[in-house]
Amino acid sequence: MKKVIILTAGFGEGHNAAARNLRDALELIEPATQVEVLDLFESTYGRLNTFVKHAHLGVVRYAPTLWRGIFSLLDHVSVADSGLTGLTRLRTALGDVLRVAQPDCVVSTYPAYAPVIKELFRDHSEKPFRFVTIVTDSISVNAAWHRAPSDAFVVANRPTATVLHHAGVPAERIHALGFPVSPQFAAPGIVPFPLAEDGPIKLLYVINHGKKKCGKVLDRLLENERIHLTITTGRDAELKAELQERFRHHGGRVQVLGWTNQMPALMLSHHVLIGKAGGAVVQEAIAARCPMVINQIIPGQETGNAQLIQQLGLGMVAERNREVPGIIEAAFAKQARLWHEWRANLIKHSHPDAALRIAELVLKQCNDAGDWSKFAPVPKPHLLTAVAPTAPAVVDGIAARRALLCDFHIHSNYSDGSLTVPELVDFYGPRGFDCICITDHLADPRRVIGKLSKLSNLVLAESQLEEYFEVLDRERRRAWRKYGMLVLSGIEFNKDGLTKKSSAHLLGIDMQMPIASALDLPETIAQLHAQGALAVASHPHVFKSEWGKNTLYLWENQEEFAPLLDAWEIANRNDIFAPVGLKRLPFIANSDFHKPKHIYSWKTLLQCDKDPDAIKACIRRNEHVSITLYREGGLLPVVTRMGQPAGPAEKGARPMPAVAMLQAVNG
Repeated sequence: MKKVIILTAGFGEGHNAAARNLRDALELIEPATQVEVLDLFESTYGRLNTFVKHAHLGVVRYAPTLWRGIFSLLDHVSVADSGLTGLTRLRTALGDVLRVAQPDCVVSTYPAYAPVIKELFRDHSEKPFRFVTIVTDSISVNAAWHRAPSDAFVVANRPTATVLHHAGVPAERIHALGFPVSPQFAAPGIVPFPLAEDGPIKLLYVINHGKKKCGKVLDRLLENERIHLTITTGRDAELKAELQERFRHHGGRVQVLGWTNQMPALMLSHHVLIGKAGGAVVQEAIAARCPMVINQIIPGQETGNAQLIQQLGLGMVAERNREVPGIIEAAFAKQARLWHEWRANLIKHSHPDAALRIAELVLKQCNDAGDWSKFAPVPKPHLLTAVAPTAPAVVDGIAARRALLCDFHIHSNYSDGSLTVPELVDFYGPRGFDCICITDHLADPRRVIGKLSKLSNLVLAESQLEEYFEVLDRERRRAWRKYGMLVLSGIEFNKDGLTKKSSAHLLGIDMQMPIASALDLPETIAQLHAQGALAVASHPHVFKSEWGKNTLYLWENQEEFAPLLDAWEIANRNDIFAPVGLKRLPFIANSDFHKPKHIYSWKTLLQCDKDPDAIKACIRRNEHVSITLYREGGLLPVVTRMGQPAGPAEKGARPMPAVAMLQAVNG
């Protein structure tokens, strides 16, 4: 089995996008490959890393001239020259990760890792693994990318390859394979969006920070009756509402979206993308063969992205946002001659299959890996896969199947969680979980708090439900293929009143399709049951250990809802609701996960087959159900539906694989 570690960092979306897309491509080409994506800055520096990321974003947004100076300084000052004094913890963590994992190939999508690896192996004639650097910038490539050696440098295009070669990188080590965009772009049957004669002109306008005052530009664009606009506003719900109101009289010609992770599909269904020169978005537009009009450039690496668009004739750069309507008018004048030129150039330079081609290169590099046995003994066991239990559980005196480790209450960044859906899969999967359910908030718009929560971007929008279920379905297949973990689709229905006794949160678990948010609780429960889903009362009692809004409506109205509900949360995060047990109500325990530290909380153990229907039946019967605390080094079962302690972890539950690898390193 080949082992690959991909190193990334959250300083710009391009680094993470490249890492995720390469991981997906490796798993598509050779599913047996063991791939881990690690952000060692996040795991090593924690809050400091978060502060630095926010500071970086602030400087980029509010002081671009200052950022230009910082970028130039980094281009002339080598991290290695400083003796890595500021990265000691990173060097230690990376060294431990490499010794534990013993990878065949290490891939870096962020330039700081290369000098650290050079320092770690400075006393060795060769490394026991191959090292590949994926340069996520174009043309204006900071020297930090290539000061330290790599066995291979992957760049997005020929102009960038020329820049690296002139900087002293041997030509044989430079591979112009394209930027690793999502493998979705290379799916069979994907073709550039056609332009019909006298048909609609579809523009995708991506609003970024600093370009919110774009109403007049959008008005001018819509003066052309052929133009249809799709506008994305990110997580700025107030701006979204403002634009929806502004353009409501245009009917179907204008669609306003909030945050979405379906940008590949949007680019593939529009004629022109208007937005900033971010590395990932520019490369995705090229992969979609969607011409781009750039209306914002952050000095530094984005300068090269804009140069690429101009140099290869893939679109145009607007010096000022007000120039955009004129550029669009010129592009589609004279039978759209200029637009057709852009499209022809894109077809010539596009590499929609770049992630797959880079994956093939990485797998070939794995074949040339060195011998780890020549290096220091591995100090810890291999932690990339879960540890199987050594003894069967015993229930009613009968040896039973291994208990399934489950968490049915998890939030992604579709609502108020910190991780994306793919990141959640890769967070829970290596920890040996058997089944998880992602349950983002959906607020009842009839209630005042529901209206306010929509403005805060902390809940799913009705318009996102189709996308949400599509993403969950895609990740369900990947989670099963990679980790043997079930991923169920769910929603936490927020029925919030002005008081705790008028508020209820209801979990829908293993939903097959969306349910409207503006339904009363009994009707919501009935629709959940109609599609075979579970209806579970979420944190139904008073919080003690965690700050949170108490939602007591279901508990206060047990006579009505106990016959309707499949289970009640007896434990949520660090709270345990003893009255649920005293009432002998069916129960489960969940983390109410919003960020990584919430993993250390209450979970559910089930004695049943690893199958969605078997899991739901087990919960409905509430037999062979246990709850457990998930802690470092093992599970701590507390109580079961059989009424007896579940016993030590080694006799009933899967021992927790300490934690995922990078936390084991730092733990």
